[in-house]
Amino acid sequence: MTRSPSTLPAPTIVAVADHAVLVSFSDDIDEATLARIHALDAALTRHPPQGLSEIVPAMTTLLVAFDPAVTDHAAITAAVHENLAVEAESAAGVRHVIDVCYDDGNGANLSELAERTGLDVSAVVDAHLAGTYAVGMYGFAPGYAYLYGTPPAIQVPRNPTPGPIVPAGSVIVAGQQCLIIPVAMSTGWFAVGRTAAQMLTTDPARPFLFDVGDTVTFRRIAAAELDRSFAQTPTALP
Repeated sequence: MTRSPSTLPAPTIVAVADHAVLVSFSDDIDEATLARIHALDAALTRHPPQGLSEIVPAMTTLLVAFDPAVTDHAAITAAVHENLAVEAESAAGVRHVIDVCYDDGNGANLSELAERTGLDVSAVVDAHLAGTYAVGMYGFAPGYAYLYGTPPAIQVPRNPTPGPIVPAGSVIVAGQQCLIIPVAMSTGWFAVGRTAAQMLTTDPARPFLFDVGDTVTFRRIAAAELDRSFAQTPTALP
């Protein structure tokens, strides 16, 4: 997606310790902000300034880390401005279709989410299936890919107190975001379904199923098909 810098507010850039700068684009998560973050990420990756060590995209910010023995905040900030001054186009991400089962107790919080939204369970499922989700960032723990794009009809704030443990592969939503948990956990998010897709891979060069900038849609499957998928996936944790 091509963006014209002249029509968008300039991000703020602040120093972080002695080895990074944080580029902040917005206080709100939205498609335009994610597009700008991914475009700057792609531009810096294509034309890395001397001393660059890591680029860490998030939902509203981009952290640019560097080796302080090689360069400094001023040089990295200048490189960020140079790349912001050019219309940058982020590389097209991979489109993933993830099978998910909403039936037979695989969506532990479906009824609660339906009650909170005023919808029936089938309408909650339909809304979730209608979303196209952008992979915005990784955080919290390995394999936790935060997806942006939960439809407004089922956007509900997370519960302040975590509930009972839900199993690995649970598809959970809260607010604008959706996540597939790679391990069993207690969460305040709403578990709407479950998938056998593995977020963690065995490839050290690509340890996660998704890359930031990819998109995800969900396809409904029956409980029997989910069971077969788990049976065929040796690393699955049912």
